[in-house]
Order: sequence, then structure tokens, then C-alpha cells
Amino acid sequence: MPTISTGGGSDADNKSKRDKADRSKVLGSEGYEVGYVATKHGISREQARNLIKKVGNNRDKLNRVAEKL
Repeated sequence: MPTISTGGGSDADNKSKRDKADRSKVLGSEGYEVGYVATKHGISREQARNLIKKVGNNRDKLNRVAEKL
């Protein structure tokens, strides 16, 4: 017998239960994050990785320093 939806939705539909990831941080361990920083600032992935190690993972600070390169 088919299940009839009552329109209540699931947790996947519940906007109050979203991922609480901190978007102000760059995850240097994630290749896509390193690649994004590298592409955005016209530097190599290795330079981006080193910059994250040197400056830290604060996205605003990282962008300010990378813009000066």
C-alpha cells in the first residue's frame, strides 16, 4: 500500500536544521578550498597552501594578504 504524505516534510526539508559550518574559515585540508583560493588570487595551489599555513584559516585575513601578492 502506498504511503501518503501529510506534507509534514522530513528533516532534510527543515531549514532550521542546516549545516552550521563556519564559512569564515578556509579548510586547508580540503583540496577544493585550496584550489578556490589559488584560482581567485592567481597563485599556485602550493602557494595557497603555504599562505594558509602562514596566515591561518581566517578567510578575510587570507584574502587581504593574498591580494597583496
